[in-house]
Amino acid sequence: MKTSHIVYKVDDLHRAVKEYKEKGFVVEYGKKKNPYNAIIYFSEGPYLELLASTGMPEIMKRILRMLGKSKLTDRLNDWDNHKGGPCGVALENYKTDLREEKGILEKYKQGYFEMLSRRNDTKGRKLRFTCLFPDEMQLPFLMTYFNIDPKPVNFIHPNGIRRIKNISFGTREELIPIIKELCDDPVLTLFIGRGIKDLEFEYAVREI
Repeated sequence: MKTSHIVYKVDDLHRAVKEYKEKGFVVEYGKKKNPYNAIIYFSEGPYLELLASTGMPEIMKRILRMLGKSKLTDRLNDWDNHKGGPCGVALENYKTDLREEKGILEKYKQGYFEMLSRRNDTKGRKLRFTCLFPDEMQLPFLMTYFNIDPKPVNFIHPNGIRRIKNISFGTREELIPIIKELCDDPVLTLFIGRGIKDLEFEYAVREI
């Protein structure tokens, strides 16, 4: 697996989109009507998701708890109640399922919840993918790559940034071997701790 994206919590989505555009990024809302997230894509590597909320109604969270999916609800609440900044990392594969990844989690006796997901974006693309949320919140969540590639080709943002070069992700020591078995992406640097410590961007070389 490779690093898919970083979930970055914001208080006000429209204000955050405006601020990131002013910083020289091209930003697109996740959907046209009542968006709760916005995306900053790069041609290569992980993208950045600005998240105002998970979009999951409280009644659905209560139903999930009744169905024994309290760990998933805890993760959603953690994102919804986050004070701001990077709060989650996703890993992705380029297959149509997560069978191999489920096998790795099961080997380490890690529970999970799998769900089909969809999003119709602002460019009319009907994005379809599968998500898998480990019960352990200090593990990244997993997904299959979109059925349609939404990333721009050979694109550099107006500020000169071409990709996310490094993500420093902290977790418990005993979980590091699981992540390493799941993910072989050099973009992801692991350390003993909690949460995302740093994001490093790579700038394109400008010809003089």
